[in-house]
Amino acid sequence: MNRRPWAVLGLVLLLAAPTFLFAISVVAPPARAATTEAVTGSISGPNIVSTGSTTLYQVYGWGGPAVAFNATVVGTIKYYSALSASNLTGVSFTPASGNISSNKSVLVDLAVGNATETVTIDVMISSLNSNASENKSTNVSTTVHVVQPYVISATIVNSSATTVSAFVVFVTLDGSVVGRVNVTSLTSGGTFQLLYEYPTSGLSSGEHTFGISLAQEHGLVTFANGQTQYTVNVYVNGPAPDYTLWYVAGIVAFFGAIFIFASRVAARRRGATRR
Repeated sequence: MNRRPWAVLGLVLLLAAPTFLFAISVVAPPARAATTEAVTGSISGPNIVSTGSTTLYQVYGWGGPAVAFNATVVGTIKYYSALSASNLTGVSFTPASGNISSNKSVLVDLAVGNATETVTIDVMISSLNSNASENKSTNVSTTVHVVQPYVISATIVNSSATTVSAFVVFVTLDGSVVGRVNVTSLTSGGTFQLLYEYPTSGLSSGEHTFGISLAQEHGLVTFANGQTQYTVNVYVNGPAPDYTLWYVAGIVAFFGAIFIFASRVAARRRGATRR
């Protein structure tokens, strides 16, 4: 058996292998880290705030080219915000833009002015990979109603002979906790002016009760009247009556009366003509 042709073929393949491998390396695209497809975002916070207040909101952003499938951040996730309202005096969203790290969210302050209005917060979440070759984004928004609040005011007195450390009191509305106030430490005989603002928009019509209790302080502090319980009733007016149906009924009755009157006059004229 002649083995020379096989030897020649093997030599040719051996010489051609580097060229073939180089061709594959040129044609094949460079490998890159797989990333998540969608960019998601949200804005979390109350949709009713008091005039002249500053409220904390959370901006969430995640996904897109900046995040690998193993949840590793391989780029930059950033948010950009814009506000719209009939009166932007004293209204701000701070910081207005910034980076979102691997914790997926940032805290932002919404400050509002003294105008009762509706404020719209628009936020764009941008996801950019590390080599800046791919960028994806999504837009989210929320609406905030700025209303005049109900102000709860009370004086707390340290009626004990010792200094009372700082503590927290909770404000309830109809038995449910709606807020908290941090009271500073009080020396013997010292006072603290408690103020709490609650935006009453959205409450059902009728009477509601706000309450504050100092019972957990075991008699060390009281309100100015010597009591440990504070309650105040608030009456919320119902919406103004809708008279639209009555207006429509009145208009229909008016034109109906005119039609009947005109019909009778026409009938009398026809009768007079026959005579």
